[in-house]
Formats: sequence, C-alpha cells, structure tokens
Amino acid sequence: MPEFADLLAVRTTRPDAIAEASAARRRPVSLFGTHGKMMIIAADHPARGALRAGADPLAMANRVDLLDRLRTALGRPGVNGVLGTPDILEDLLLLGALDDKVVIGSMNRGGLAGTTFEMDDRFTAYDAGSIAAAGLEGGKMLLRIDPDDAGTVATLEACGNAVTDLAAHRRMAMVEPFISHRVDGRVRNDLTPEAMIRAMTVAAGLGNTSAYTWLKVPVVPDMERVMAATTLPALILGGEVSDDASGAYAQWAKALSQPTVQGLVIGRSLLYPATGGVADAVDRAVGLL
Repeated sequence: MPEFADLLAVRTTRPDAIAEASAARRRPVSLFGTHGKMMIIAADHPARGALRAGADPLAMANRVDLLDRLRTALGRPGVNGVLGTPDILEDLLLLGALDDKVVIGSMNRGGLAGTTFEMDDRFTAYDAGSIAAAGLEGGKMLLRIDPDDAGTVATLEACGNAVTDLAAHRRMAMVEPFISHRVDGRVRNDLTPEAMIRAMTVAAGLGNTSAYTWLKVPVVPDMERVMAATTLPALILGGEVSDDASGAYAQWAKALSQPTVQGLVIGRSLLYPATGGVADAVDRAVGLL
C-alpha cells in the first residue's frame, strides 16, 4: 500500500518527523467518548513476544496487516483511544490515525512470554517522562504477582515507581494486575474471584498517590464482588480470542454494569475476531457502551 511505503521512507530518511507529528497531534478534549465511556483498542502484545491470536501463533507478526486492522478499528464511531508500544504508536502517528484519540503508552514489556524471567517484568518501553513529553494521556503497566517467583518483587517496585512518576506528570497510570503461577513451565493467570480481589488491592496501593491510578481487569466469575474491592476506576480487558464471541460480549456487557467500570480496552478479540471483520467486531463492542 502506498501509505506504508511512505511510512518506511519517512522512518528511513526523516526520523525527526515522529517528534514533529507528536507535537502537531490534536489531543482529545476528554478521556471519554460520546457514549460517556472509554473504548480503547490494545496493541502492545508484539513487544512482549506474544503474537498469537486464536489458533494462529503468528497472527500479529505482519506489521502492515496489524496497522491496517488498527486503523480500521480506530476509524469506527465510538472508538476513542489506543494502547501500544512506541513502535506501533509512532507508526499510527505518522499515518495520521491518532488525532483526537486517547493514547496510552505501554511501559513494561521486558517480561517476555515463555521466558524464565517473565515475572521480572522490566520497563523497556515508555517511561513517565517520555509519555508526558510525547503528550500521551497515560501509561499502562502489567503486574503479575507470582508468590513462588522472586522476580515479582522487582516488578512490584518498578510499577510503584511508575505510578508515582505518572502522577507527578498528571498522567493516567493504568495497572493490569494478576495473581500468576507457573504450570508445566508456563505462566498462567489465576482468574478466580479471590485471586483477582487480591491482585487488585495490591495494585491499588502502589505509588505515593492513587489519584491517577486506573485498573485494567479481566472478566472473572462474581464480578460484583470483585469490583467491590476497589473505588478506583477500571477498564475491562478482552483477553484471548474466544471461539464463543457472543459469550464474550455478554460477559463484557455484564461487567460494564458495575459502577467502577468505565469502559473497555480490548485488542486481539476485536482486531482478529474468530468470525467476521474488524469493523463489525468493533461496532458490536461499542454498542455495549
């Protein structure tokens, strides 16, 4: 596609164009869309080496295809934001897709999927200073707590510092917490209500202020009891692509009925739907709001 050839040319010969485009980007007037909620498309998976969507282990490996899907999703009515790492967000910026959008920078991508050091999730992408300098609306961090992995404590400390630093810049700190365990050598998140309650209460206490902290949480059983564990605003994440799309939408709709839930932040389930196209999947999710 011609625009992607232009993108490559700019990256090759005019790297300063990224900073210029960032300075010229129209910022959103609010964190919320016309529906009064947030509808964020997530695309930070590749930087952690997590490329799978559904049955395809390399679904997100084609960057031009991913960008095309992201532009389709961001162009749909009611979608008011995107979450990603610098490489993806800067591509979208150069393509002119981020005007008036809430842009959240993904921060800790060092806990690469399938590695022995996965729990020691280093901050290898954005930091609070670069998020503020780029005019982004906030930063997101993944916090997986494994009681049997000492690497967890380094991630806890780093996330606490990031929450503090983002608050100093008056930027949203979006924390995605889980209790996690290794099962047959692979990290698995515990999606029981009790585990999510524990993870959320730990995440809410990070940093020297919670004024700018939001939680990014999955749908689990007994969401009413789970969400009663915090007064922080929360967004519902999409998780893995489900073969039962109707069931997933029904779960998101039910979670949205909780008073602290302020919207959705969904990636692969909408960008690589099990059936149908991106536009239809996104429109259906927006309809829940």
